[in-house]
Amino acid sequence: MNWILLIIAGLFEVAFASCLGKAKGTTGTEFWMWMAGFLVALTISMGLLYKVVQTLPIGTAYAVWTGVGAVGTVIVGILFFNEPADFWRLFFISTLVLSIVGLKMVSAH
Repeated sequence: MNWILLIIAGLFEVAFASCLGKAKGTTGTEFWMWMAGFLVALTISMGLLYKVVQTLPIGTAYAVWTGVGAVGTVIVGILFFNEPADFWRLFFISTLVLSIVGLKMVSAH
């Protein structure tokens, strides 16, 4: 169950990073709405991470959390922010995914 919560925490990391991306270049009410989304997603992500590290090793949990966030943010960037999807970028994101899976496989929990 904690691994599922950790993945969800990572997805909320994607959400707060995406909110920052959307807030860039906006003003007024729209800016504050994106910042509110950032704060909500940040709070949920950190709360779930805190819960998970009660039973999973902090090093593993943090690495997986940041890895899920990094991979998800790159995918969101490609799909919604017109960021490049060249071979090397996708190659290194793939190695990150394999590293996350590897950490899960060697974890004692």
